[in-house]
Amino acid sequence: MISDRQRAGLHGRDLALVGIVCLAWAGNFLTSKLALREFPPLLFTGLRLCLLAILLTRFIKRPAPGQWSRLAAVALCNGVLHFGLSFWALSLSATIASPAIVMQSYVPMATLLAWWFLGERVHWRTGTAIAVSFLGVLVLGFDPAVLHNPAALLLMLASAVFLAIGTVLMRGLRGMDLFSQQGWTAVIGVGPLLLASWAIEPHPLQEIASASWIAWFGVAYAAIAASLVGHGIYYVLMQRHPVAQVTPYLLAAPLLATVLGIWLLHDQVGIRLWIGGAMVLGGVLAIALRNLAKSRPSPVAEEL
Repeated sequence: MISDRQRAGLHGRDLALVGIVCLAWAGNFLTSKLALREFPPLLFTGLRLCLLAILLTRFIKRPAPGQWSRLAAVALCNGVLHFGLSFWALSLSATIASPAIVMQSYVPMATLLAWWFLGERVHWRTGTAIAVSFLGVLVLGFDPAVLHNPAALLLMLASAVFLAIGTVLMRGLRGMDLFSQQGWTAVIGVGPLLLASWAIEPHPLQEIASASWIAWFGVAYAAIAASLVGHGIYYVLMQRHPVAQVTPYLLAAPLLATVLGIWLLHDQVGIRLWIGGAMVLGGVLAIALRNLAKSRPSPVAEEL
């Protein structure tokens, strides 16, 4: 039951906490992009989950009976496929902006999956917002920076699909706190990622031995700042407010990531990317506001 205080919205300290989450997640795009100049994407993702597993092992709780298969599916979708493909996309992308924005398309995807598999009703306004988001991806795809390597856009869309599937599957998990869920995702996902890196990516051990402090800082930032701090604060906010009430504020994360890319990496962001990005994020915002009006949970904007 949502209290009157929760319905009043975010103020003061909670707004500051949202700002910390957005900064942590936006910074993750920047530090990961730098680290991916030295680490291949699957290796980077595996190292991130390895560090996260080490940090969270003591906090992991055994899942309830009958939850193992769903937990494993969530870990494979979110930890292996989503993270692996998204970092692969980020390593190929000419800018931070396009992957940061396209990732948010998982929100309309999750809404469609919930309608298809869970029977949740989709109002025509929500359907319109979904269509606008997907059209925004098409517009963004014609930006010259994206056309230079369209594989990055396709990989991020595939990553968003798996995140959407994982988001829907997570609704069936019971008795799992945030750190247990993150911990199991890391423990289950690290093996497949490192094996895939060993099989696909050339000389992973040499990459580890020769990596600079910048690359290792990217791994540590992704595990500690983005996952532990960012998701930890997000979990606290979810105890105080409806998910859909927080979602609109978290859309600042991909915008901040875009600004960081332009400012520090000198990314060239064209008009099509701005227009397409506005359509994608506008559609996600409309879905969140619609869900808030119905007082129903909605997917949240995610970090990488």
